[in-house]
Amino acid sequence: MTKDIATPMRTKEILDKFGFSFKKSLGQNFLIDTNILHKIVEAAQLTPDSGAVEVGPGIGALTEQLAKRAKKVVSFEIDQRLLPVLEETLSPYDNVTIVHSDVLKADLQATLTTELADVSDVMVVANLPYYVTTPILMKLLEEKLPIRGIVVMIQAEVADRIAAAPGSKDYGALSIAAQYYAVAEKVMTVPATVFVPQPRVDSAVLRLTLRDKPAVQVEDEAYFFRVFHASFANRRKTILNNLIHNHSTKEQKPAVLAALEEAGIDPQRRGETLSLEEFARLSDSLYKRLPKT
Repeated sequence: MTKDIATPMRTKEILDKFGFSFKKSLGQNFLIDTNILHKIVEAAQLTPDSGAVEVGPGIGALTEQLAKRAKKVVSFEIDQRLLPVLEETLSPYDNVTIVHSDVLKADLQATLTTELADVSDVMVVANLPYYVTTPILMKLLEEKLPIRGIVVMIQAEVADRIAAAPGSKDYGALSIAAQYYAVAEKVMTVPATVFVPQPRVDSAVLRLTLRDKPAVQVEDEAYFFRVFHASFANRRKTILNNLIHNHSTKEQKPAVLAALEEAGIDPQRRGETLSLEEFARLSDSLYKRLPKT
């Protein structure tokens, strides 16, 4: 029986054998705690008929655990140096496909159609590099992929922001963008000590369960996104000031005030106090009144 990859000794053996050196630019931090990997996989609620999509397998620690639970695993690895490592470490598993590609440039719809056509459901499960966490998550959400959800290990601070409720210090544009598409919940906090090399901050496991339809219905989705991003441009400013300076002009202040009134929002409130429903009402109200530029 093969030993789990995610132990300090086995990880060191693999790294030494292949003479692997970590690239800071790729945000490479490998997990060396099998218990935490088991909890990540459990959070994904995989069945023997599930498919799993992974981003950044490293030396295959999480990939291995996914392969034991899922029918098929497709893993995107950008670092060519890791391909021969993965070929060896994952050789016991015939249900894993490694795609040498930057996931941000990949055609995920096409990959899911070709590689995971015969599974009952698909989960994205990954230990994401910190430096590209947000772009990867937003790509996964915005492309409306046929996935059940996403379970990712990310920087704890980012997980707090994504799962934050209105009125909290962590609540912002990222909270709304993610919660528009999915129900967000922080599963657990993970200390830096279970990685090699150790990152400077703690991590967290975040679960995003995709909604059947967006949390709110809006006239124009892209416009809705522009409105709430503008509303958080300066957290110290009121919603009125942020909208005037970042979404409209001073001359359009009467129209902005009218939109706020129609949406039932006090112009002196700050963006972080508004719920998704309030932002939806505000967006639709502004959409009627302001020119679409």
